[in-house]
Amino acid sequence: MEVLLRAAVFKPSNAVVAYLFQRRADRIDAGYQPKPGEARKGRESLVVQCLFGTFTLERDYYYHAGKEQGHYPADAALGLEGAYSPALARLICLEGADEASYQKAEQHLLETGAIHVSARQVQRVVQRVGAEAQKWQKRQAEPSECARSHAPVFYVSADGTGAPMRPEELQGRAGKAADQSAKSRQVYLGCVFTQHKKDEEGHPMRELDSTTYLSSLDAIGEFGPMLRQEALRRGMATAGQVVLLIDGAEGLEKMGGDCFKEAVQIVDFYHALDHAGEVLEAVLGSKEHPDYRRRQRQWAKCLLKDGVQKMIAQTRKEAKAKRRAKRAEKALGYFINNIARMQYGTFRKKGYFIGSGVIEAGCKTVIGSRCKQSGMFWSVPGAENILAFRCIHASRRLDAFWKYRLNQQAARNDPLALSA
Repeated sequence: MEVLLRAAVFKPSNAVVAYLFQRRADRIDAGYQPKPGEARKGRESLVVQCLFGTFTLERDYYYHAGKEQGHYPADAALGLEGAYSPALARLICLEGADEASYQKAEQHLLETGAIHVSARQVQRVVQRVGAEAQKWQKRQAEPSECARSHAPVFYVSADGTGAPMRPEELQGRAGKAADQSAKSRQVYLGCVFTQHKKDEEGHPMRELDSTTYLSSLDAIGEFGPMLRQEALRRGMATAGQVVLLIDGAEGLEKMGGDCFKEAVQIVDFYHALDHAGEVLEAVLGSKEHPDYRRRQRQWAKCLLKDGVQKMIAQTRKEAKAKRRAKRAEKALGYFINNIARMQYGTFRKKGYFIGSGVIEAGCKTVIGSRCKQSGMFWSVPGAENILAFRCIHASRRLDAFWKYRLNQQAARNDPLALSA
């Protein structure tokens, strides 16, 4: 309603907005069928804030004595979020998730739209609706919903990054500090994208508008099935080839085996180079060794020619001669465990991406830029809810989510089926 009014050639006054909302509320109340146990208690007033200002709305109130629960049918059907109209609630959630802080969201709303909503209220609306946004991310894929893109190459990627948490959210969790205490909790980010063609040089090209994201603070065992559902929604079942792009973490490897058995697994090439540096440091004794950079480039060239086994053998021989075999073997473990997933020459010939730049960038922009700012300490629901909005926004799915949200609100008015 408000969006249509805003698109009109005239600027409506609060009186016009109030009249339209009130007229619709009266129709809703007139047609409402109370649920068993509900009793009408009369009319009550609510000061509603919308994109154009505030107005007073009169609507019926029902109370269920058995459940000790009240209900406003007009509020549910109109999609009100507390005292905010659905259009303003959507804008508040967008600003609260998009800006670096709730304070900046308050300031931006005031500067751009002369909309007065305090930072505390922005946070409350984000958390109120964000819980549903997180549930929406976890929903099961429906057959009618799944895309039929028939992408030649279908990519799934995942990574984890730490988000600073409040002390009560870290009780009993081991960390990397000297006293083994934890300062953060793992946030998993997953993404799905497709590839339909290559460039003139034969390099794979990502379909830019095909990338969708989802996030979770759940354990990897719960995140994996959630990511699989997203892949199914995107049409994984009809893809020519599924590729799982991850780093060499054991948890992500297990997730791949459990949830994406049909996929070709590729360990990110740039993570492999980082670990090659650890191997060279173990063999040469220091990163300051004059041959360190040259040898690292040698590793890169050899890896791109499916030479991971060759490099392992050469390193073992050299380390044994220098009496550094134990340390080198430990560093080589990353490559020994991932030989099949490091055949980069073969992967390149097939036209696959070998770098996880998409998910790495997502961790920085979707998670880092909002949840890892100086002085921030989150609760688990607080981080999950705001990241759900950021993923939905980055996936261009705001319209779909808010349609779902409005339907969920309106469904609260459905009468209960009577017992036979």
